[in-house]
Amino acid sequence: MSFHYRNGSLHGEQVSLEEIATEVGTPCYVYSAEAILSRFRTYNVAFGDTPHTVCYAVKANSNLAILQLLAREGAGFDIVSGGELYRVLQAGGDPAKVVFSGVGKTREEIEYALQSGIFSFNSESEPELSWISEAAVKLGKQARVALRVNPDVNASTHEYISTGLKEHKFGIDIALSEGVYQRASKLPGLTLDNVSCHIGSQILNPSSLLEAIDRVLSLIERLRAQGLAITHVDLGGGLGVAYKPGDETPSIEDYVGHIVSKTKGRGLHVAIEPGRSLVAEAGVLLSRVLLDKENGGKLFVIVDAAMNDLMRPSLYKAHHEIETVREHAEGSPTRKADIVGPVCESGDFLAKDRELPVLAPGDLVAIRNAGAYGFVMASNYNSRPRSAEVLIEGATWRIARQRESLADLVRGEQLL
Repeated sequence: MSFHYRNGSLHGEQVSLEEIATEVGTPCYVYSAEAILSRFRTYNVAFGDTPHTVCYAVKANSNLAILQLLAREGAGFDIVSGGELYRVLQAGGDPAKVVFSGVGKTREEIEYALQSGIFSFNSESEPELSWISEAAVKLGKQARVALRVNPDVNASTHEYISTGLKEHKFGIDIALSEGVYQRASKLPGLTLDNVSCHIGSQILNPSSLLEAIDRVLSLIERLRAQGLAITHVDLGGGLGVAYKPGDETPSIEDYVGHIVSKTKGRGLHVAIEPGRSLVAEAGVLLSRVLLDKENGGKLFVIVDAAMNDLMRPSLYKAHHEIETVREHAEGSPTRKADIVGPVCESGDFLAKDRELPVLAPGDLVAIRNAGAYGFVMASNYNSRPRSAEVLIEGATWRIARQRESLADLVRGEQLL
């Protein structure tokens, strides 16, 4: 495991997390390069000789060091904004391996992507298809486009991260997509040789993903029969990770094996867009205990990380395991407590009614599986500077993002 106890102290790879907390301060995100790369390589190798691109979903964690790590491995990138494209390019990512998803691309973002030479747009509406066509003609470009079709498959995940049903804002109803393809094929500047699909995130049972793939492949056969030369398919991401003890996580090898068997012999280049399953388990959020207090017989342990640092528990009621950085002996006394931060909201919690060893002021805790949708969702609420980010590689570590200063909080603002 990338995070493990050694000599009574929690380590990331070969580095003591206590050392990092002492040097960098808390709260602090810490990522394992080994964990990220091993998962990416698992995806890549599982495809064998099937033409494919593994496009990392940048929204999961967009730190430049992580993007650079993956770019060096030959990863593609799935982006949802012009800002994410800028980050990918700054990190040395190949624009020819970038797919641009998202339901609300601006005209400026579309032109920026075309000028940058991205591989393809995953388009989610007919007005956007017209915008891409206009931009391509204006710039003298040919834009490769996939329709992101909505297969009306229930992803069986949290309602906020499910995207594949008719009532969701994402994609184009698969039942209407053939007509949209035919109309779009008449627009200048567009190459429609691709179909895209993504039904949601944190999926622990991949049967819904496989059902969506079957519907997309059937659509491709119908489109080909109508004269459209579909040569690429983007099957999205969504594989979940084990946030709770006992969670059964999908096997990357098995899932990709199903994709390979379903697409074999169809003459398709396959793209997938993993995000969470690459980086979630590769990250922890370090936090230090400030104090504890009781209200009405309920115990609260107040730490220096808060909802502005890690939003998932407050937003999704998500579960993150919390471990002490100093290993406690088996049988040590425990207490049930809410682990909360200093932000002035009752919704500011990292865990509720959690049985943990007795914690004292100054103790360090590690909030596990925080590598995805952690720092990227952080804010400056309550005028709190955002935390530092650290990347571990073997026995060495370095700051991947400096902690914000108080001056950073007001950068760009003007007094009267």
